[in-house]
Amino acid sequence: MPIRRHVIVVFLLSLFLFGCSTTQHNTNTATSTLKPREPVIALALGGGGAKGFAHIGVIKVLEAHGIKPQIVTGTSAGSFVGSIYASGKTAAQMQALAYQLKESDIRDLTISRQGFLVGQKLQDYVNSHVGNKPIEQFPIRFAAVATQLNNGQKTEFIRGNAGQAVRASCSIPNVFIPATINKVQYVDGGLVSPIPVKTAKSMGADIVIAVDISARPDTNSKSTSSLWGLLDQTINIMGQQSIQEELKYANVVIAPKVNELGVMDLGSARTAINAGEKATQQQIEMIETAIQQFKKSPATFSPAPKAKF
Repeated sequence: MPIRRHVIVVFLLSLFLFGCSTTQHNTNTATSTLKPREPVIALALGGGGAKGFAHIGVIKVLEAHGIKPQIVTGTSAGSFVGSIYASGKTAAQMQALAYQLKESDIRDLTISRQGFLVGQKLQDYVNSHVGNKPIEQFPIRFAAVATQLNNGQKTEFIRGNAGQAVRASCSIPNVFIPATINKVQYVDGGLVSPIPVKTAKSMGADIVIAVDISARPDTNSKSTSSLWGLLDQTINIMGQQSIQEELKYANVVIAPKVNELGVMDLGSARTAINAGEKATQQQIEMIETAIQQFKKSPATFSPAPKAKF
């Protein structure tokens, strides 16, 4: 009887040791097959009319440091610049376009109760400079954010006619006639998402770099005494309450100093681009730190976030 009990104990001990060895082997094998991945970086570009030229300066500095976003989201002016960048243009090419841009290239005046700009020229300009490619054929994933006029809901255009999507995203109420796509009218995305950080996260970003070119509404009554002053104030007011709600999801926020520039001042391209460069240089260490922290975190061994759309 004692011998039999001894045999059983030895048998159970052997099973235990064998099981531990197998488990350890499997764990080591699983660990050895995991490979670290680079973070999915997104660039979320906010609205602000001609102040959006600052986005080009941001892109210039990111390019110079080898930082390449895999996702670009844009609202209003951000969608204008973002679409051209996501289509494959370099920062240098975009800067050249900015210096050449004239009001007549994108301004088509009309008389309407809904606005005084049609928006067709803006649409055609974008399509021309993205090579008439639909959004889904861009080398960088892109989303233009607009607002449905009938219900105030946010819409993210991630496929289809790029110029049409940008036109919808830029359609400032009472300035542009609302853009109509598939019988639905759209106005400026700044009403619901002035800096589309949440959209970037929903598209699967690990790290979001947000660019804030917004300005606080001017309390000086003289600022609204002219048409362009009224336009400035309209853009400054739009989305003020939701800006901070968006920015809290960003890893890094770049805020070029462009408050003094007019939203329709296309001649301010050089100043705005320089402001974008300067603001990005000040944040480049933070961006690189965010990337290095990701690479040292457990997330680097996990699959990339699954995009919601």
